[in-house]
Amino acid sequence: MYSEGTIIYFTPFYFKDGTPSKPKYFIVLKSLSSSLVLVSLPTSQQYLPQQIPVSHGCLEIPEQCINCYIIKAQQVITTNNWSFELDTFLYGQWLDEYSVEILSDIYAIEGIDYHIIGKLTDTEYRKIIQCFSGSSSVKRKYKRILS
Repeated sequence: MYSEGTIIYFTPFYFKDGTPSKPKYFIVLKSLSSSLVLVSLPTSQQYLPQQIPVSHGCLEIPEQCINCYIIKAQQVITTNNWSFELDTFLYGQWLDEYSVEILSDIYAIEGIDYHIIGKLTDTEYRKIIQCFSGSSSVKRKYKRILS
């Protein structure tokens, strides 16, 4: 379930920082061990300056501390031909580690607690990893993990 490139939809997702829970997508970027994963929590919220064009792929603007992988709406990104309904943003500064054991305790029942959406295509997965591993905005420890 927590293999690299897997997109999971949690209903709802409980945030570590106490933010109110809500349905949330979750992309596994790296499996650090059998008990820990590095993930991105995609959002449809655009936190980019208005003058920046939104196109599919990596956006890196070091002088503004911006690192974002943009997935355009209806762009197929998984091996089962799935796509996000809205433009979706993966922000490099929001990568985080999660315990597989804790996730498994909280989200025990597939189809009720979570849905496995699919697996990123190899090309899309490599582009996302490359975007984050080369960014000045991503934490160094995460860049090492991704490289």
